[in-house]
Amino acid sequence: MSAGMTARFASLIIVCLAMANQAWSTNWPQFLGPARNGVYSGSDLADAWPGEGPPILWQKSIGQGFSAPVVTDHKLILFHRLADKETIEALDANTGKQLWYLAYPTHYSDDFGFDEGPRATPCIADGFVCTFGAEGMLNCLNLSDGKKQWSVDTRKEFGARKGFFGIVCSPLVEGNAVLLNVGGTDNASIVAFDKSTGKTLWKSYNDEASYSAPTVATINGNRYALFLTRSALVALNPVDGKVYFTYPFRPPLGASVTAATPQVIGDLIFISGSYGNGAVLLRIKDGKPEKVWAAQDVLSNHYATSIYHDGFLYGIDGRTDPGFQPGPSLRCVELKTGKVRWKQDDFGAATLTLAGDQLLIVTERGELIRAKASPDSFQPIARAEVLPNHIRSYPAIADGLFYARSKDKLFCLDLRKPAK
Repeated sequence: MSAGMTARFASLIIVCLAMANQAWSTNWPQFLGPARNGVYSGSDLADAWPGEGPPILWQKSIGQGFSAPVVTDHKLILFHRLADKETIEALDANTGKQLWYLAYPTHYSDDFGFDEGPRATPCIADGFVCTFGAEGMLNCLNLSDGKKQWSVDTRKEFGARKGFFGIVCSPLVEGNAVLLNVGGTDNASIVAFDKSTGKTLWKSYNDEASYSAPTVATINGNRYALFLTRSALVALNPVDGKVYFTYPFRPPLGASVTAATPQVIGDLIFISGSYGNGAVLLRIKDGKPEKVWAAQDVLSNHYATSIYHDGFLYGIDGRTDPGFQPGPSLRCVELKTGKVRWKQDDFGAATLTLAGDQLLIVTERGELIRAKASPDSFQPIARAEVLPNHIRSYPAIADGLFYARSKDKLFCLDLRKPAK
C-alpha cells in the first residue's frame, strides 16, 4: 500500500471512529449511560440557560416506579406501573408521542408503603429492550415494535427473593448475555441469559441480591463483570460465570440496602454503601483486589452512584431517608487518597451526571443544578426549579435533551445549544 493510500485509509478510520463515538455519546441506552459511569460525552449542550431555566420541550403524565428512562436513536423507553400492570412503553424522544406499549399484570405491594412500580432501569442493546420488574419478571422485547421475544419469571425459575423494596437489578447486556443479580437460591445469585432466546447460559454464586446495578470493565487486559451482592463485591468472567474474586462488603445493619454501582477507573474499583458500610478503593493486581483505602466518613453512597472526573469523585455522602439526621452532603473526594476536598452539608438526596467538565445535579426537591466539576470548591453555574418534589429516579440525557421523571410525570428539558 502506498504512503498516500495509507494516509487516506488512516483518515477514513479516524472519521469512522469519530462517527461511532458521536453515535455512542448521543444515546443513553442503559442505567448510568453508555459506560455505566454517569458520563454524557456529547458536545451539544448550551453554555447558559434562560433565566427561568431550560425550556420544557414536553411532559407526560406517567405511572408509578423509580425506573429511569433510557434512549436510543430518538426512541425513549419508559418502564412504569399503570393501575395493576407493569407497562413498557416506547415514546418518540423528541415529542413524547407513544409509539408502542406492552403491559402485563403485577401484584407487587411495597412493605413500607412506598412506590409500587418497577425499580430497575431497562437496557437497550442490538435492537432489543430488556426490563426487570419488581416481582422478578424479566422481559425481552423488540425495540422496533414492542413484540415480546421471551420472558423469564425469576421467582419461579431461581427463587428470587423480594428483599426490602422489591427486585431491583438493572439488566446489563454483555455480548450475547443479559446479566442480572437475581439473588436466587442454589448457586443462582448471578445469572446470565441468552439475549436472543432467554435460555440460561450460566448461573453463579450464592447470596441474596443487593439493589446495585452491575457493570463490566476490562482491567489489565481481562474482562470482568462486577456485582455488589448482599454481602460482597463479586468479580466474574462474563462468558462463563467463573468467580475471579470476592471482596466482603456488607453493611453491619441488617435492615439496610446497598445500591450504588461499582465504578472502575483504570485498575481501580470504587465501591460505596451507607448504613455504616463506608467506601473502599481497590486496586486489581494479578487478578486480585488490594485495598488502597477504606473509610466510613468519606463518601458513603446511600443509593446514588458517585461520578469520577480528572482524579476526583463527586457524590452524595450519608443516608437519604426522609428526616434522617444529619442530612446527606454533596462531596468532592480525591480518588487515590480518600481525602475530602470540599463538602456541602445538608444538601439532600440527589443524582449526579457528568457532561464535559460540568455536573448536572438533580435534587430530590426537583432542582436542576449545573456546577463545575472542580476539586477547589462547589461552583454552581446555574440553578432552576424545573421539576416537582420527590425525585428519586435517575435521569437520562441524549442528543442534548434531558429526561427526568418525578412521582407522576416525565419531563423532557432542552439543554441544547441554540440553533444557528
